[in-house]
Amino acid sequence: MTTTAAQHDARQPSTVIRAWGVRKAYRNGATVTPVLDGVDLQVRVGECVYLAGPSGSGKTTLLSILGCILTADDGRVEILGRDVSRLSALGRSRLRLEKLGFVFQRFHLIKGLTVLENVCVPLVLRGVPTAVARRRAAEMLEIVGLAQQARASVQNLSAGQSQRVAIARALVGDPQIILADEPTASLDGPNGQQVMTLLRRLVIQQQRTAVVVTHDPRIFRFADRILHLENGRIARCEVPQKPDSVPQADTYRPPATLEQEGTGQAVAALAGAAQLAAAQENAAQLAAAQDKTERLEAAQVGSTQVAAAQLAAAQVDGEPDGSGQPAMLTAGV
Repeated sequence: MTTTAAQHDARQPSTVIRAWGVRKAYRNGATVTPVLDGVDLQVRVGECVYLAGPSGSGKTTLLSILGCILTADDGRVEILGRDVSRLSALGRSRLRLEKLGFVFQRFHLIKGLTVLENVCVPLVLRGVPTAVARRRAAEMLEIVGLAQQARASVQNLSAGQSQRVAIARALVGDPQIILADEPTASLDGPNGQQVMTLLRRLVIQQQRTAVVVTHDPRIFRFADRILHLENGRIARCEVPQKPDSVPQADTYRPPATLEQEGTGQAVAALAGAAQLAAAQENAAQLAAAQDKTERLEAAQVGSTQVAAAQLAAAQVDGEPDGSGQPAMLTAGV
């Protein structure tokens, strides 16, 4: 079943993402490369919405704008009722850290930390007390079926296990929106199916919302809607066959709010990592214009502390900018 892009844009009171007339282009000197050309969309609570289309169609750029990483050149974006264009850089960073969860194609787990410590990172960056962070992380590992690996090194995990850890990390802070960029691209067929079954089950049980960029038609059945992008626009909206029944699981009990838990000192070894670099947006935009960088990923990092800080946000890595280092967008609080 297919519909026009306009037909899926009826306003609903449960809508958590809205975009009107979003345009984006990348500039390299006098050269302008249009990427998005007037995108309108909305996503409601409890939905799994996929962004599909050929390379260069603007999928990852749109995901980056919805994730408050890049800003649109024109148009309006509302996330959870907030006009993103009216937020300061700090406000966007806080929105990412507190309300959004990111899942990357290549996992980007921190090799110097255990599975449990990796899942703790978003809470540590919020200043959640160590004991509370570890308890919440342990609960989330139980939910994704990795409680027995909590003390293991992430270097000893399979690809499927690594992506489940990444999902646990994305969800541990109780985000309302999950943004995933090619979450099955590094997985074989069976592992990809398991990961998407898990993600959909958690979205339904926890009443979260997921926006997923994918080229993988094998996982289309897990979507509520598939928005096909072509030439920077949503060309059509596909409603796939209903996905298989979600496996039954214990009812999810959301953790207490930070206000109820109280605030405290973060883990000393990671707290210093919360000092993030200012966003190098010009370099990021230039890099993202390249075909090779049409994806949302964390940059390769040189130390555990810097990596921990960068996990509070998403980065776009790209071609060397002349300095020998990848051009990169880093944002956070």
